[in-house]
Amino acid sequence: MGQVFNFDTIKEYNDFNNHETLHPLVSIIDFSKAKERTGSEMHFELYCVFLKEVKCGDLKYGRNYYDYQEGTLVFVSPGQIIDVENKVDYYQPVGHGLAFHPDLIRGTSLAKTISEYNFFSYNTSEALHLSEKEKQLVFDCFAKIESELKQSIDKHSKKLIASNIELFLNYCDRFYDRQFITRDNENKGIVEKFEGLLNSYFSSDKPNSIGLPSVAYYAGELNLSPNYFGDLIKKETGKSAQEYIQNKIIDTAKDKIFDSSKTINEVAYELGFKYPQHFTRFFKQHVGNTPNEYRNLN
Repeated sequence: MGQVFNFDTIKEYNDFNNHETLHPLVSIIDFSKAKERTGSEMHFELYCVFLKEVKCGDLKYGRNYYDYQEGTLVFVSPGQIIDVENKVDYYQPVGHGLAFHPDLIRGTSLAKTISEYNFFSYNTSEALHLSEKEKQLVFDCFAKIESELKQSIDKHSKKLIASNIELFLNYCDRFYDRQFITRDNENKGIVEKFEGLLNSYFSSDKPNSIGLPSVAYYAGELNLSPNYFGDLIKKETGKSAQEYIQNKIIDTAKDKIFDSSKTINEVAYELGFKYPQHFTRFFKQHVGNTPNEYRNLN
């Protein structure tokens, strides 16, 4: 079993990578300065973005495998674990990275928006693969941050560094949007699979055994993280995944309500509602009538 490393501070991570600490809360890292090493399990209490230029074995990201290649951006946020499973063969780390402590952005505009950068919680198949032009933009952003780190720390340092990090993350947002577009056919296939899963769910006994379907359930069925799945459905359909599911529940409910041999309570249970009154409230909120009113009107 390999060694486990815990990185609570920038200095600890800089020391691990044979780097000088220019600022206690942020660092731009050139991994080629690190010594050869084997894979290890790493626990982070930092935000990190790595531009890997070497394949060092399977990268386990939480419970999933991160599908990274050379030139892939890997995102880590505080509390996450990365495990390089090859703990035998030595390799020379190559690439660059940005690491910053959560304390760096406290009180800045970035602190208010950091949770909106969904890629910090993405899974295996959502790795961000960069074009050569995008790689150059990453290097330019890293260079601006590093330049500021080499200045003497003053009252402007925190704001300027945080602003440059925010600019970099906004570029990453754009890169992900581009990846959504260039993988358009694959994305449409996922929407079709989602629709198929929705249809089969309500024609099975799953509502009785599982209950109402959730975004997380369908994301898991499609081997995607909930955040990425939600982004994909929104971009492809204009609706959130939750809205898509709710619309399906309403459509299915309307069909079942037309069957006068079933009571409204039976319809509620068949859809996965634990309590019929919750179904009545849900239906009226979305349709404007109670299930009984809708049945009588039609």
